[in-house]
Amino acid sequence: MRNGPLITALSLSLMAATSLAAHAQYAYVGTYHPNGEGVYRFQVSPHDGALSDKTLVSHQVNAAQLTLDAKGKTLYVASESEKGTVAAYTINGDGSLTKLNEVSSQGAGPVYLSLTPDGRYLLVANYISGSKAVLPVQADGRLGEASDTQQDSGPAGASHPAAAVEGSFAVSDHNGPHAHMIASDPSGKFVFSTDLGLDRIYQYRLSNAGQLQPNTPPWIPASSAGAGPRHFVFQPDGSALYLINEESSTLTRYRLNPKTGVLTEGATVSALPDGYKGTSFAAGLVIDKAGKNLYVANRLHNSIAHFAIKPSGTLSHKDDVWTRGDYTRTLTLSHDGKTLYAINQRSDNITRFRVDSSGALSFTQDYTAVGAPSQLVLTP
Repeated sequence: MRNGPLITALSLSLMAATSLAAHAQYAYVGTYHPNGEGVYRFQVSPHDGALSDKTLVSHQVNAAQLTLDAKGKTLYVASESEKGTVAAYTINGDGSLTKLNEVSSQGAGPVYLSLTPDGRYLLVANYISGSKAVLPVQADGRLGEASDTQQDSGPAGASHPAAAVEGSFAVSDHNGPHAHMIASDPSGKFVFSTDLGLDRIYQYRLSNAGQLQPNTPPWIPASSAGAGPRHFVFQPDGSALYLINEESSTLTRYRLNPKTGVLTEGATVSALPDGYKGTSFAAGLVIDKAGKNLYVANRLHNSIAHFAIKPSGTLSHKDDVWTRGDYTRTLTLSHDGKTLYAINQRSDNITRFRVDSSGALSFTQDYTAVGAPSQLVLTP
């Protein structure tokens, strides 16, 4: 009987620890070799989004591209290499990973992964080969062999970005097909893919069998010659998408017809501040859940451009915030929209920003060290 209170206290402590682990949020960071050794797991503070407890959980080489399933139970990781592969991992209760399987990405240099809204298919863009693949997702999270592949082809885009600012030498890989991103719209009916080398945005219908069926027209040209279309984000209601052009450092809005899945080009604005001259490469972008604020990473200029989205869909350039790092590849917005992470490849760190109610950013004086980071994803 004398041990009763002690046993009770220990039991309550164990229950609390178990509950905390069950509700812990994790961040996974993909990296480039050799500074980065694979995939790192961090714990995320529920109070301010700070990252801690850095742990290497996968030694996958050049594990630079990641995506998570909606429930945060499976992590998909692409090895950005000549012989591209994509691996599926189960996320354990402590945030560690257990590898399920690994399949071919159906091309060289996979640079983007995304899941369809229903989670049935993983879409892959292979930059080096300019090919794209649809990988079926099995019930346990494993990946099947490709249900479809598409190879981009056509004449290379212009050798110089016509819409770039004065003094820009932002020219890269306009020498053939280079698929840079592929993703489904929120409805799951249509798929779009950018090709930086060909200056094209491809348009597809996605069949129930996981086939990419070219839409009419099958592609549209970039908003300007040599622009180098890179990444895009959808308005939450699926009415439009915003696309960042890497070489021209411009941001273009496209209206999306919900019945046909065809894009119509709208206005284009610069992602750089007024008066900037010289070279910069636009990179990742994110949009908040309300579709009111959009953020763009500018490499070399090393800034985050903040745009307010008006009800009409037009963009208002609000601010340019120093990333506190070098060569920011991607941005990640927390699920509650209160924290933004800048993933800085060349400075080997991640910087954290607070997002206020207006969408404005402020640096938290927080740096997280990680070698050559490329992307960060957060569990629910």
